[in-house]
Amino acid sequence: MKAAIHRNVAKALGVNPSLIKSLRHIPRFLADLRRYRRLATEDALPVKLGQLFPILSDFDDSAGSASGHYFHQDLWAARKIYQRRPPRHVDIGSRIDGFIAHLLPFMAVDVIDIRPLRSEIDGLRFVQDDATELLSFSDSSVDSLSSLHAAEHFGLGRYGDPIDPLGHAKFMAALERVLNPGGRLYFSVPVGEERLQFNGQRILAPQSVLAAFPCLRLVDFAYVDDKGDLHPNSSPEDSAGLSFGCGLFEFTKDAV
Repeated sequence: MKAAIHRNVAKALGVNPSLIKSLRHIPRFLADLRRYRRLATEDALPVKLGQLFPILSDFDDSAGSASGHYFHQDLWAARKIYQRRPPRHVDIGSRIDGFIAHLLPFMAVDVIDIRPLRSEIDGLRFVQDDATELLSFSDSSVDSLSSLHAAEHFGLGRYGDPIDPLGHAKFMAALERVLNPGGRLYFSVPVGEERLQFNGQRILAPQSVLAAFPCLRLVDFAYVDDKGDLHPNSSPEDSAGLSFGCGLFEFTKDAV
């Protein structure tokens, strides 16, 4: 948490932490370059100064990241959808190169976004629409629906959408309207002490999310804590005290 705060302060002051880290590794890069040239035989590709491509931030990085909001939420929702195997799935605003890519190997996905998308990927059908209304869908018409780490941005103008202080609430009402009885909604947002970080995002209390879906029933809840670790099979109360966590909500709509 402290490291994240330091990074944010550095950015606010116009200092790029990645640049500082890269500059620190220049001696290592030059030493590796000299060693490569010494060891290269005539069979090896030669070093040409005009073709240098310095990557200076990977020397001491880990193999990857198996933590954090996006890693856990994408797997959490994709596994649930895979187990349920609905005939059709609709997503609004989730990452194409993350969650949607998880789904496409085993099913087609309709993607809704206010921004344009150029894609010729098999199984991906794109509809450009204002998700605060979802006029492309009639009431109770979608059996499998998702929106991961997107609702917190609605109405802030960050993605070219109209400014609307209640944009996120209108969006959640639209999700509730179009979900079919017996269907599933997989939904995530940052959770913690409620606040607005304009124009980046909102952080919502889990109880505010539940209140925004009065006609839906919570089936399952999990959360990612401030350290980036997943806590499955939890209750919204378990996430109390988070500063910037991620709440993962699985909802259904009961038949009237």
